[in-house]
Amino acid sequence: MRAGIAFALVSAVLFGASAPLAKLLLGRVDPWLLAGLLYLGSGVGLAALRPLLPRQGGRLARADWPWLAAAVAAGGVVGPVLMMLGLAHASASSASLVLNLEGVFTLGLAWVVFRENVDRRLLVGAGAILAGAALLSWQDGSGGGGWGLWAITGACLAWAIDNNLTRKVSAGDPVEIAMIKGLAAGAVNTALALAIGQDLPAWPLIGAAAILGLGAYGLSLVLFVLALRHLGTARTGAYFSTAPFVGAALAVVVLGEAPTPLLAAAGLLMALGLYLHLTESHAHDHVHEALEHDHSHRHDDHHQHGHAGQDPAVPHSHAHQHQRLVHRHPHYPDIHHRHTH
Repeated sequence: MRAGIAFALVSAVLFGASAPLAKLLLGRVDPWLLAGLLYLGSGVGLAALRPLLPRQGGRLARADWPWLAAAVAAGGVVGPVLMMLGLAHASASSASLVLNLEGVFTLGLAWVVFRENVDRRLLVGAGAILAGAALLSWQDGSGGGGWGLWAITGACLAWAIDNNLTRKVSAGDPVEIAMIKGLAAGAVNTALALAIGQDLPAWPLIGAAAILGLGAYGLSLVLFVLALRHLGTARTGAYFSTAPFVGAALAVVVLGEAPTPLLAAAGLLMALGLYLHLTESHAHDHVHEALEHDHSHRHDDHHQHGHAGQDPAVPHSHAHQHQRLVHRHPHYPDIHHRHTH
């Protein structure tokens, strides 16, 4: 669980930087084209880094591809376009805090649609985050409200759908998953933007967008997939809710945006919701049914098989079997704890 929390928080920091830094590029790059360049930079960058990075999961099976394709459409095509259009009409600090809705939508879909266990504490925390986001909608035009925040809300919903669909393939190699998402989504959005008459910006701007995309969407997504594997969708979304605080802080420091009283109140409500999420503890007697799958693992209570010449403490990936097991310990709905309650 500690590894999953670390992956989610670092992913949040990388993604949180995207709103204020992308704001610096808007005005010189069309929002739709910028969305494509960000994801294309993510995919190309990860493709270049892939030979240097150890494999962290099994290969995608045929049954995984429909889930991944749907995730690419929602989170890679629809989400970034709405985000860039929203950023063009909203302040970066307000946009960054509205991004907290991604965690709320992710949790709601995980609970209602995908039947992941969510307790009362998580629901209260989600309510506090939603109340904070609602405060931002009361700001006037000078605060960056209006339809721009609605577009960003739509982006959050698209990414929440993406998060829940990606959980279905989270045992796979996260670099491969993020690379495929980046290349597919980036190529589609870039091609569409050029088809409607947008011109490519100067190479320095393309390079800046590619570097930002690699960090904020590529490496962030790799860590997010790893967190999904350890924590499940709802909890990963809760930890990922720290991203907007990073973005709002950068907007004040980098762009010189003045914090408003409503912004501060919204931040406090969101901080309360995040605290309730972070302090959750979940333990009970549970059953692991017999299972065979392929993912990166060390030998622990859930992995007791042996290898000739393999150090059990070193992460490795291969197809392996789990025997039926009944025990009790604190856990999140990771790839081994997706039981019903």
